[in-house]
Amino acid sequence: MNVRQQYIAFHTIVTKEILRFIRIWIQTVLPAGITMALYFIIFGKLIGSQIGDVKGHSYMDYIVPGIILMSVINNAYSNVVSSFYSAKFQKHVEEILVSPMPNYLVLSGFIAGGVIRGLVVGFVVLLVSLFFTDLHIYNYWTSALVVLLTAILFSIAGFINAIYANSFDDISIIPTFVLAPLTYLGGVFYSIDMLSEFWQGVSLFNPILYMVNVFRYGLLGESDIDILTGFSIIILFITGLYIFALTLLRKGVGIRS
Repeated sequence: MNVRQQYIAFHTIVTKEILRFIRIWIQTVLPAGITMALYFIIFGKLIGSQIGDVKGHSYMDYIVPGIILMSVINNAYSNVVSSFYSAKFQKHVEEILVSPMPNYLVLSGFIAGGVIRGLVVGFVVLLVSLFFTDLHIYNYWTSALVVLLTAILFSIAGFINAIYANSFDDISIIPTFVLAPLTYLGGVFYSIDMLSEFWQGVSLFNPILYMVNVFRYGLLGESDIDILTGFSIIILFITGLYIFALTLLRKGVGIRS
């Protein structure tokens, strides 16, 4: 395939992915906005009023970055895992495999779809947060970059989950038993300085902690970890998972019988 043909193929996959979640925005975009609004009300308003300030910021302001990023993570992941597994289940993934599209193009197309949904939902949650707090972004470039990288990372993770999944139940195991605990224990609702020394050390093995803190730095100028370390870990995970996903796709794991 020449460059123009590759662009058309990539554009087709991305367009399909966008239309897929936009057509059912009541199921894909709206629920996230409503759910996160409840987080702001319950944790930010009700519980936050009892907690007070955290590191010089109101509790509401402190949890906003984590809640926004949590919505990006969940939606980027769920978009790719459900889309690619559906392609496997409905047997039209074979049409993609027999096409002249290179594997990296197929993978990148699905990732792009997940990233776009993650960014769309993240923006919706950002707008919702403005009803509860006056958000002043400390560093626009850091905020935008970490959200983009996080969406890429969890889109790849969703693709890997879809490859290994053999039933619709399998695509909910990782989000329920792995993704949700890591997210809630990733510093979304607290600073790791509040933890004992042992649990602070344990928390450092949670990659989501670094993403949340880098994004919190971008919005508030406050972080529990070094920003360059956070970016390095995110990029390292993206590189490793992308190579792994590409290898699985090339070998036909979970696709070719």
